[in-house]
Amino acid sequence: MKFSILVAHYNNATFFRECFESIIKQTYTNWEVIIVDDYSSESEKNELKELIAGDHRFVLFENEKNRGVGYTKKRCVELATGDICGFVDPDDALTPDALEESIKIYSDSKIVATYSQFYICDENLAINKLFPYSKKIKNGRKTFFNIQFDIAHFFTFRKEIYHTTEGIDETLTSSVDQDLYLKLYEKGNLFYINKSLYLYRIHTNGVSQDKKKKGKLHTNWHIVLYNTLKRRQIQMLYNKDINTIESLPKFIFDKQNTLISKILRKISCLKIRK
Repeated sequence: MKFSILVAHYNNATFFRECFESIIKQTYTNWEVIIVDDYSSESEKNELKELIAGDHRFVLFENEKNRGVGYTKKRCVELATGDICGFVDPDDALTPDALEESIKIYSDSKIVATYSQFYICDENLAINKLFPYSKKIKNGRKTFFNIQFDIAHFFTFRKEIYHTTEGIDETLTSSVDQDLYLKLYEKGNLFYINKSLYLYRIHTNGVSQDKKKKGKLHTNWHIVLYNTLKRRQIQMLYNKDINTIESLPKFIFDKQNTLISKILRKISCLKIRK
């Protein structure tokens, strides 16, 4: 199987150097890297081009103007030629066995996607801790919305299954990954790799760390959840019309984090492990 590593890039060439190095150290060797640059500055693009020059496995495409992360990530998938795809943010990195550990799961034809544990790192990519919320989830639940962020990096998926979904919503400026996870969750079984395969960098320029963008992040997360409910033909959620719910992230989180819900979830997790 060929693996397509997908990188949506925007003014991140300096951080991408460590991402690049982690990719070329992969123990699984049948891969390509599809980079779509979202109209970065010329200096950033030149630094990126210089880094990947001479390695035919890295293919760079450029948006003709700044189009946003939704459009750019969607284009990444469309340009991929591999059987399996996985996004890596340009300021993050992979462990050396990330592709190998992921690709072997697809020997089971019922698996449509995989996800793993990941490390939270500082600005220098030094590991601080393991992300605490990743865990094995139960497949096929209409009321699973990843509200606890059980599914996260390193997320990989079959390209052929992706094409049976609506695809990435190109209008989204955040929550793009969450949208992708939920769409693929509806198409078959997801497999949890109980091992950290991804290094997630926390730095001041990161989107999730930008306080000015918190409101937009919340709005996009609401849109993703609302569209998920519509796809699953759920009009009433916890006895409330979804059109009357002002904040679906808060509403669902509150409903799924009552004491009873936590106990039931813990019992469910124990059953899954058996």
